[in-house]
Amino acid sequence: MNGIIGKKIGMTSIFDDAGNNVACTVIEAGPCVVTQVKTIDSDGYSALQLAFGDAKEKNTTQSLQGHFGKANTTPKRKVLEFRDSPLSKSLGDTVLLDEVFAPGDRISVVGTSKGKGFQGVVKRHGFAGVGQATHGQHNRLRAPGSIGASSFPSKVVKGMRMGGRMGNDRVKIKNLRVVRLFPEQNLILIKGAVPGHIGSFVIIEK
Repeated sequence: MNGIIGKKIGMTSIFDDAGNNVACTVIEAGPCVVTQVKTIDSDGYSALQLAFGDAKEKNTTQSLQGHFGKANTTPKRKVLEFRDSPLSKSLGDTVLLDEVFAPGDRISVVGTSKGKGFQGVVKRHGFAGVGQATHGQHNRLRAPGSIGASSFPSKVVKGMRMGGRMGNDRVKIKNLRVVRLFPEQNLILIKGAVPGHIGSFVIIEK
């Protein structure tokens, strides 16, 4: 298996073998249920479909209830595919955390960043602002300034960095390190920060 689905629990810090204090993100990863096995003969590619997180039956469509019923499992909230898995799993099998990762592994984590609403150019793009409040400046300290020419091209060029919606985007953080595993609690400690709010789903990949 080259990945697993998890849920962000929060952040903590631990001491490594050298006595350094390491800031870590705690993620509840698995156990995930194999809800579909895709092969080259039937689907044109090989992949394992995993499901994680219990969902209420009343909030699950009948088609998905039948899909989960084939795997002999309860309805799940998150369903994802992982291609070219090295693990040989059958329909209904469980994928555990320590089957995929080990301490010291380098991984990537995919999540949805926190939404921050409509923000200006200083917060959204790191503009410095005017920098002074003298010589008649009034309420212009965080303004974007000039945004282009006048007579030509007489429009705002596409991609101009301006104020707008910030956050709530799919973010992939690469080259993170697995610090410690707690297989009994299905917890993985990853060095550094992971995108998303507490309780959000994340994808952990090798």
